[in-house]
Amino acid sequence: MAPEHFDRSLRALQHRTPFRSFTVELVSGQSFQVDHPEALVLRDGVAVFVAAGGVPTLFDHESVSRLIAEPTSNRPRE
Repeated sequence: MAPEHFDRSLRALQHRTPFRSFTVELVSGQSFQVDHPEALVLRDGVAVFVAAGGVPTLFDHESVSRLIAEPTSNRPRE
C-alpha cells in the first residue's frame, strides 16, 4: 500500500463520526481491531496501535494487506 494511501485511509477511518471500529489486516495474516480513535497514531506511512492493556502493535504501509471498515466480528459469515 502506498504511504499516502495508507495515511489517508487510516485517518479517514479514525475520524469517522461517530467513530466505528475497523480492522487492520497485515500481510503476515495477523489482524486487529482498532476500537478507539485515540488508540492509533500514524505518520509518514508508519502507525502504532495501542490495544487495551497498553499492548502496542507497530505496522507500516508495506505490512498492511487491507483495511476493513466493518469489524470482522460483525461481518456476515460465508
